Amino acid sequence: MKKPIHILLADDHDLFRKGLAAVLTPHPGIEVVGQACDGLEAVALARKTNPDVILMDIKMPNLSGLEATRQIIKEMPHLKIIVLTVSDLNNDIIEALKNGAHGYLLKDIKEQELVSTIKGVV
Repeated sequence: MKKPIHILLADDHDLFRKGLAAVLTPHPGIEVVGQACDGLEAVALARKTNPDVILMDIKMPNLSGLEATRQIIKEMPHLKIIVLTVSDLNNDIIEALKNGAHGYLLKDIKEQELVSTIKGVV
C-alpha cells in the first residue's frame, strides 16, 4: 500500500481549518497530521510532523503565512507548500511564490480541484 500524503493545515479561522480537515480526511491516501492557528505554530508543527504538504493561509496573527512559508522552506526545502487564501492580490501571489510556495489557490476552490492539486505537487 502506498504511503499516505501527510498534510498540515495552517489557518487562523478555526471553523475553516476543521472543515478543511473534515473534507480531506475521507480521501484515500490523504492524512491530516496537524492543524496550526498561526504562522508560529505552523513552523513548529512543520518541524514536529514533517508533512508532505502544508496548506497555508496568508493573513494570520503572530507570523504571516508568507513569512512562515519562507522560514519553513529555508529550513525544510523538501516540503511542499500550497497557499490557500481569499487574497487574489498580485503582490501576495508573487511574494508567496518568491518565498517558496509551490502553488496558490483561492479558498473558493472545489474539493476535487484541491485534492488534485495536493496530489499534483507531491
